[in-house]
Amino acid sequence: MQITDVRIKLLNTDNRLKAIASVTFDDEIVIHDIKLIEGEEGLFLAMPSRRIGNDRYRDIAHPISSPAREKIETAVINKYNEESTKQSSVEAEPVSEKPLESVENEE
Repeated sequence: MQITDVRIKLLNTDNRLKAIASVTFDDEIVIHDIKLIEGEEGLFLAMPSRRIGNDRYRDIAHPISSPAREKIETAVINKYNEESTKQSSVEAEPVSEKPLESVENEE
């Protein structure tokens, strides 16, 4: 199976949860609600899960092998870095491209 699409929603929070991702495989299957979390050793994925009992969670979908997990993790982290860079450059752009004096002259 090949990863054919990664969609990511950046979260502007000060906590460890950095983004939520959806990963599509072969343009046929998608896994939603993959969490990207900042850990002590860097970013890692938490697969979608549901609560069972008071304090236990069970993954709804997850990779079976380490290479499959690494492939998904790499794709999501790369997309996160790409979107973070885009967002940073958009935030750094000036609000108005007109010089201040032309804005004042329009009034």
